[in-house]
Amino acid sequence: MTFEELLWELEDGVAWITLNRPQVRNALSLKMISELGRAVELAADPAVRVLVITGAGGAFCAGGDLRDIEARVLRGGTFYPFMATVTRVVRALADLPKPVIAAVDGPAAGAGWSLALACDLVIASEDAFFSMAFVRVGLTPDFGAHYFLPRLAGLQMAKYLAFTGERIGAREAERLGLVTRVVPREALAATVRALAGRLAAGPPLALALTKSLLNRSATLDLPSVLEEEAMAQPLCLTTEDGREGLRAFLEKREPVFKGR
Repeated sequence: MTFEELLWELEDGVAWITLNRPQVRNALSLKMISELGRAVELAADPAVRVLVITGAGGAFCAGGDLRDIEARVLRGGTFYPFMATVTRVVRALADLPKPVIAAVDGPAAGAGWSLALACDLVIASEDAFFSMAFVRVGLTPDFGAHYFLPRLAGLQMAKYLAFTGERIGAREAERLGLVTRVVPREALAATVRALAGRLAAGPPLALALTKSLLNRSATLDLPSVLEEEAMAQPLCLTTEDGREGLRAFLEKREPVFKGR
């Protein structure tokens, strides 16, 4: 599948989606959001073990393309279908049964930051910065920010960031638990490739079940979590990967997981 505003690459089990509108710091047009949804669907292929989302030209994503929204959405009266497209992308990322990494350099503002928060892990360069910029243009956060932000930063801090639109640096975002790791800009690509490769070499079913349980843990009570764990663990042990993991541990060697 070819895209006009994204780049797609699959290498050694790692799929890379690159937001590719560097002239506008990868601002999200309606076309880009639609293409992003299709690209995430492609990542459901069993050949993909890990998905990485990044941006071209030294920026992750400056948010929604307000010119495009004003011209194509507001004037056309199609605002709800626009938001329905956004919803499908966020749901697809959350439901994708494999790890999703955001590699963030430069700005991640508005919907761009929300998109990063919807990923499972966020690796940022020291030059990255973040802002819930929606309030500055009279809008409310979207792309799932009302869900992800308070769960990661706590309700009061989420309110502060959303109410003010304050810009914070990568180190502050890391301190607040909104970034997994911060590295020098020149090390960002290599760090993400190493992490993605490590996860791609892992057991797909175990990772899928772990992601699903962690995503739902905030809405489950302890007995429900324990019950699901009691079902998930035996399921892993029925797979070739589960047996390989046990054998490798007993034989004191690294396991080789084949996704079976």
